[in-house]
Amino acid sequence: MNTHTAPTISIITVCYNAAKSIERTLRSVAQQSYPAIEYIVVDGASTDSTLELVHTYMPTAHIYSAPDKGIYDAMNKGIKYATGDYVWFLNAGDALPHNKVVELLVAEACGEYHTWPDVIYGDTWLIDAEDRIIGPRRLRPPKELNWRSFRRGMLVCHQSFIAKRELALSYDLRYRFSADVDWCIRLMKKAKLYKRIDSPLSLYLNEGTTTANHRASLLERFDVMRRHYGLLPTLLRHIGFVLRALRD
Repeated sequence: MNTHTAPTISIITVCYNAAKSIERTLRSVAQQSYPAIEYIVVDGASTDSTLELVHTYMPTAHIYSAPDKGIYDAMNKGIKYATGDYVWFLNAGDALPHNKVVELLVAEACGEYHTWPDVIYGDTWLIDAEDRIIGPRRLRPPKELNWRSFRRGMLVCHQSFIAKRELALSYDLRYRFSADVDWCIRLMKKAKLYKRIDSPLSLYLNEGTTTANHRASLLERFDVMRRHYGLLPTLLRHIGFVLRALRD
């Protein structure tokens, strides 16, 4: 990787019938001051006006529209299509906090190293459907990050986790809700150099999940943690989570 030139950032949005939420995402990418952005939209063959909005706000976007097997299958396609130095997933409905986020991130993360970081990460702020700031995500990014950090939970939101494309593995499609946790851990096992950005990198649309999906997600996450960190440590840590929840 040539570190004497500015990196290209591949921002990837996966979506399906997202006309009600994707406009904020498109606006936030279109307004970025940083010129070397490759914007990729992986659409699941939407039947609403999603693609019309993409063409309106981001006429230079690379659009791939076809049926898929779910969000992580679409993300795998995004990795396949990306040609940038870094990949950054920004879901439909989520947004970049201001128009200089990418410019400042690159200047801070890639301007001081002879070798660019393998992973760039930062904080995430929650927003509601009216674009009002709710506040920071409950789990906050640590000062020092490595693959063992996620034993305490997903401390870095997927939308604020930017990785070198050459390290980007495929998402494990056995997981319907927690493949992003597994992906980040597996990628961090390969990473050597990290850079934390001390400002929010993404705005996450706080829509909530159904009880059924929440339970399924927790079960999947337990399996991810068990596979990476061992059964006994995972059991003990989850008992601790339950006890703290009961005290709160």
